[in-house]
Amino acid sequence: MPPNEQLRACLERSGHTAASLAAHVGADPKTVARWISTGRVPHRRNAHAVARALDTEAQELWPSLEQGNESRAGTDKGLVTVHRQRSDVSAEQWQEMFAAAEKSIDILVYAALFLHEQISDWNDLLRDRAEEGVHVRVLIGDSDCEAVRVRGEEENFGHGIQSRCHLAAMHYLPLTTTPGISVRVHSTTLYNSLYRADDQMYVNTHLYGVNAYGNPLLRLKRTASRGLFDAYAASMDAVWRAARPLEE
Repeated sequence: MPPNEQLRACLERSGHTAASLAAHVGADPKTVARWISTGRVPHRRNAHAVARALDTEAQELWPSLEQGNESRAGTDKGLVTVHRQRSDVSAEQWQEMFAAAEKSIDILVYAALFLHEQISDWNDLLRDRAEEGVHVRVLIGDSDCEAVRVRGEEENFGHGIQSRCHLAAMHYLPLTTTPGISVRVHSTTLYNSLYRADDQMYVNTHLYGVNAYGNPLLRLKRTASRGLFDAYAASMDAVWRAARPLEE
């Protein structure tokens, strides 16, 4: 196997030597040297002890270790529950999740007008969170883009989605001057709509020909890095980078 360059780099940054790391985790120095030079994967207990000593995570040093564990587990522990459709979750549940945010709120949708229609003073909730230091990012669909037009045809909704995207822009426009709140417009094909508050997330899947409110909804919690939660969060980041600011 090739050398473990990630482990070597983390070791150098930490100031540890192979010998001092071995002493710290209770391993033989020759064993630690083999972990580096041959890419050998240690037992799970040793792997996590090394990760703690180097201020990183075991899966960063030995991805295969965590991949094997996920295969045996058969599911991602971050998946809290699955709702048959989005409408099964009450407006109060949505409001509670966002109101409890302390660090970040991320929303990736085409329109999601139900937030404004079902949650009283939705914009005020976002302003309140921003005033408390929460970083708010909202991504809505460009009403003139091809992806939105196609989605309308797929859901037999005609220009309805385009109109809803336009209304969403009108709703969010007053927030664009609020410190801590950023609103952008995207032209991306959405495979899922995402609603994140800190380490909680709802993922509204999209079935062909079905309106969003009738599609399955996943509730996720971030329990480990590189799980389902981080995969969806990364997709939000990718769309954010390609989007443009909402302007009048």
